[in-house]
This record gives sequence, structure tokens and C-alpha cells, in this order.
Amino acid sequence: MRTGVHVCRGNWSRQEDVLLTGDYHALLPAFRAMRVSQFVLEYATPRAGELRIVGEALHDRELGLGCVNPRTDVAESPAAIVARAEEALRYYRPDQLFLNPDCGFGCFANRCVNEESHAVAKLRAMVAAARELRDRFA
Repeated sequence: MRTGVHVCRGNWSRQEDVLLTGDYHALLPAFRAMRVSQFVLEYATPRAGELRIVGEALHDRELGLGCVNPRTDVAESPAAIVARAEEALRYYRPDQLFLNPDCGFGCFANRCVNEESHAVAKLRAMVAAARELRDRFA
């Protein structure tokens, strides 16, 4: 049975400069102590720091790689998502890597983080990137 932890840096604003920032280094002792098989972490923005921090410390677990930012309007390109995944593949095997949006496309009450059409475009780009990666590693 897979167990996992999802770490969200906040979806209360579309302004990146007011959201939590910093790499995951301070959380590594807690992450290592957790008996979980997967960490779902935000990595679609520079606010999350370097993938190397988690990759070197938790390469024995699975990574749900946040690769699209739910707070921006423009969809990431499949090529950009593939490039981010390739960076993660320096530390993780293909079967340990999963593509995810950062913190989902959640809503607060009646205030959605993004428009549905933007979320759909981002998810389509993520699916295209996943297909490319699967073809490469199949």
C-alpha cells in the first residue's frame, strides 16, 4: 500500500511574492522520519528551491513532482515539464516519479485559484509531457 504526504506552500493568492518560500532542507529530518512511500512537493516555481535538496536525501521514496503552477494563467509547455522531470530523474528512477500540479487547482469557498480553461490547458500540457516521458522510458 502506498502512503504519501503532500506539502502545500499555499494557494491563497496568485501573487508569488506573498506565498511561502524556501527549499525543503529544514523539513528533511521530519521527511526522513515519516514512514511514507511518496512525497508530493511543489517544484513548479523557484520558491521551492533546488530539486537536489530532496533528490539527494529522499531518492529511496517516490516523488510527486509539482510541475505546473495552478496560480498562473499561461500553461507550461510540455517541453518545460519534461525538462523539469529530467532534472528529477537525476535522483529518481522513472517508476518513482509522478507529475502533479503544485498544490492542485483547489478553490476556497467561491474563489477559485484559476479559471477552468487555464487549469485544463495546464493539465493537457502535463499529460503530453507524461506521454513523452513514458514513451522514452517504456
